[in-house]
Amino acid sequence: MKTIHHKVIAHTSSKEWVVFIHGMGGSSSLWFKQIREFRKHFNLLLIDLPGHGGNDEGLKDVSERSFVGIAQKVLHVLDANRIQGAHFVGISLGTMVIRVLQDISPSRVKSMVLGGAVERIHPPLLLVAKIAEGFKRIVPYMWLYQFVAWVLMPRAHNAEARKAFINEAVKLGQREFFCWYRILRLEINAFFTNKKLFDSTPTLYIMGSEDYMFLPIVSKRYKKFKNASLHILPKTGHVCNIENEKGFNELAIDFIHQNSSLASKEKQA
Repeated sequence: MKTIHHKVIAHTSSKEWVVFIHGMGGSSSLWFKQIREFRKHFNLLLIDLPGHGGNDEGLKDVSERSFVGIAQKVLHVLDANRIQGAHFVGISLGTMVIRVLQDISPSRVKSMVLGGAVERIHPPLLLVAKIAEGFKRIVPYMWLYQFVAWVLMPRAHNAEARKAFINEAVKLGQREFFCWYRILRLEINAFFTNKKLFDSTPTLYIMGSEDYMFLPIVSKRYKKFKNASLHILPKTGHVCNIENEKGFNELAIDFIHQNSSLASKEKQA
């Protein structure tokens, strides 16, 4: 299996690894507001998902066209860098990749920070995407992506995050966009409906108060998990790591430190 594009930023003394997983249409470059602070504390691994960022190849193999296949590619990067376990930080659709990775290989996931978590695709969005797929030969995929970006981030103070994701999505390409769309259409709702996710992996949800599409379902669902907490950032939309980087960074770094210490104490005991 070919290793997907990634970047390693090593720390001089820390043994803890933090793995960043971006959302659909994005790339690892969208963690630019996290790198400076996180690298002071941890080793960093920034991954570009298939078809995104520095990856020339997308999801060409049918066996890879699922969240399990994508998660296995992430695990391959961990293996290539000899990382046995790590803390995972995701945004938007990247949180789904982390969830699936935790499901298939829980021992590799020390903790999860899920920003703007996507745990359900609402029927209106699925309908719009399905209509667009039917006309994909004549309707540019970027029209749909821009429409969804405006639905998720409609306010003036969402502009920076909205622009960043739209600019990155141009690199994705029409074929790859609809390949990813089919995966999320078929798998996300089914994953959270059919599986009992009462795992004990330490989980921090960070959501924006203005994330109207995804916050309501997360607010109800996180209570079902044994070791999960939710923090809502005020006056913040879906892409909370860009819109409120200070709040996001402080919460995530503190959470990872707490769970790094806890893991060390348990190991010593």
